[in-house]
Amino acid sequence: METEIGIHASPEKIWSILMDVKKYPEWNPFVRSVTGKLEENQKIKVVVQPVGSKAMTFEPRVIRLNPNREFRWQGSLFIKGLFDGQHIFELTDLGRGKTIFSHREEFKGLLVSPILKRIHEGTLQGFEKMNQALKERAEALD
Repeated sequence: METEIGIHASPEKIWSILMDVKKYPEWNPFVRSVTGKLEENQKIKVVVQPVGSKAMTFEPRVIRLNPNREFRWQGSLFIKGLFDGQHIFELTDLGRGKTIFSHREEFKGLLVSPILKRIHEGTLQGFEKMNQALKERAEALD
C-alpha cells in the first residue's frame, strides 16, 4: 500500500513536522498519536485512525530513523507472523524547495489477505488525508 505527494517545502521542514509527534493531534487525521522515544530499536505506541474505522493502537519498534530522509517502524498484530507491517515515511529532495513525501505500508503474514480486505480502503484514504494535511502544514509554514 503506497501513496505519495509533492510538497513545496524542504525535506528539513517536513522532517521537523514528522518528528514533532506531540503536535500530531493538531493536524494529522490518520496517525493520531505517537508516544515514546523516536530512536532506532525503541518501541513506540502509535494510534492510527483509518477512514470509517475505529482507532487502532500498535506498539511497533522504530527500525530506521534517517534524518530528513526516512522514518520506519515495524510491528505485528497479535503474534509475529500473523499480520506484520512496516510503516514507512520517505522524503525525496527534488531541490528548489520541493520534496516528494512517500507514505507506505508493507505487510507480511498469514492473515494479510483477510485483514487487508477489511482495512485497505480506509487505510489508503487515511494515508492520503495525512499526506494532504502534511502538505498543507508544511507549505503554510513558509
